[in-house]
Amino acid sequence: MNQKEQIFITGGSFQVLHQFLSRPSSSCFVLVDENTLKHCYPVIQTVLPEHLLITLASGEQNKTLQTCSSIWTELTKANADRKSLFINLGGGVISDMGGFSAACYKRGIPFINIPTTLLSMVDASVGGKTGIDFLGFKNQIGLFSQPEAVFVFTDFLKTLPQRELASGFAEVIKHYLIADKEAFTEIQKSTADFNALNWPQLVERNINIKSTIVEQDPHENSVRKALNFGHTIGHAVESIFLNRQGNHLLHGEAIAVGMLTESYISMKMGLLEQAELKQIEAVIQNYFVLPHLDAEARNDVLRLVKQDKKNVKHKLQFTLLQGIGNYSINNTVEEGLMTESLTYYNSLLK
Repeated sequence: MNQKEQIFITGGSFQVLHQFLSRPSSSCFVLVDENTLKHCYPVIQTVLPEHLLITLASGEQNKTLQTCSSIWTELTKANADRKSLFINLGGGVISDMGGFSAACYKRGIPFINIPTTLLSMVDASVGGKTGIDFLGFKNQIGLFSQPEAVFVFTDFLKTLPQRELASGFAEVIKHYLIADKEAFTEIQKSTADFNALNWPQLVERNINIKSTIVEQDPHENSVRKALNFGHTIGHAVESIFLNRQGNHLLHGEAIAVGMLTESYISMKMGLLEQAELKQIEAVIQNYFVLPHLDAEARNDVLRLVKQDKKNVKHKLQFTLLQGIGNYSINNTVEEGLMTESLTYYNSLLK
């Protein structure tokens, strides 16, 4: 089966998961954090085969090699082998780090993702990217490793606070900006009322966008780079605020900053109309309360972007918008223009 056929989306029915888990495995492990342990694990516990529960502290700050070491220690103590099944039950941090840990242990054991946040449903759990942060750099260490399957139960979204839903919605906006102008037009007309959304339909639409791109380019050699829009500056901003005491940003909030700045760069490079830039600004400001970037933060953004995985021969490489609904990859952006985009971004907050 291809990746698209291995993604199952339902509201609250666990029948397809139960059927999948009836397949034989030598042992089973379930990775959770304290939030999914409380809100999500009890919902699916009776469907799971006999298993060992591994609980981690939530948060991007824990997506480290040290945490992976604790996972591998638990697997080793339990004599996990290459026929064991590893289940990631959680948001983006759990799917990124759990997938990476499973892919490395004994050169790889099967794993599945059960995403519990909007962010992980439409983005992190789909596409086979796994990884951890290292030396302050986002996803600096990682692998491409596909899950055996992804099971999306949109009823889990009912457990999330509004801020977490908004964070995941940043990836929804990104998908529409790079690949679905009609859908972007629809959210322009809507309010930021998440209760009014048809979650199964929205999640399926976004997974289809991402899966279509990933199937063409699993290892990010060409068109998959489209999915990086907003993430070059966004990941740098996320890393900066992660290290600032009491000033933590969620992933989607940082990506919102990245989309605004990278849309401005797209406009300045002649790829995006100024009227389109204003439309993007209005949508993002409708959903997010955005942080000011002081001089230290702006300098740190440049420093971190210089370490971005997409750079070639020390030249900053960006995915930009070529009009709403289209993208342009492999754009070299001068440092001065990137710095200008950060100044422009701050001007939007006045």
